Amino acid sequence: MPLTVEDRQAIFDSIRAVLQKQSPPMVVSKDKAGVFELMGNKPVPYGSKKTIVPGMYFSSVVARKDMISFYFFPIYYHTDDFIDLIPTLAKCLKGKTCFNFKKPEQVHVKELNALLKKGAEAWKKLGYMK
Repeated sequence: MPLTVEDRQAIFDSIRAVLQKQSPPMVVSKDKAGVFELMGNKPVPYGSKKTIVPGMYFSSVVARKDMISFYFFPIYYHTDDFIDLIPTLAKCLKGKTCFNFKKPEQVHVKELNALLKKGAEAWKKLGYMK
């Protein structure tokens, strides 16, 4: 069954609301129709040339035609530490850092909050946040 416009918006809004609670201390780097993105609040060196960027990418939610994608970069570093927190959300994990949602009931706010809290702790530990 295809994703309805209402369900698509409901999924996006619920994930966006959870992400928005992280700012501050996180910094909102994109907030436009269909995209909401957070990054760390401390300039850090990035890439092979160690170019200083205003903050390390943390997480985002993106509305797609047939799904809502939630990207969570801290999971890339220590996948096992995060997977244990999100047994239900883990079913939607595609690849290393991308979760794809096609039904509102797939979004578990409690697990998202736990995931983001642990991710923020990891970003502080790694020096990406003040």
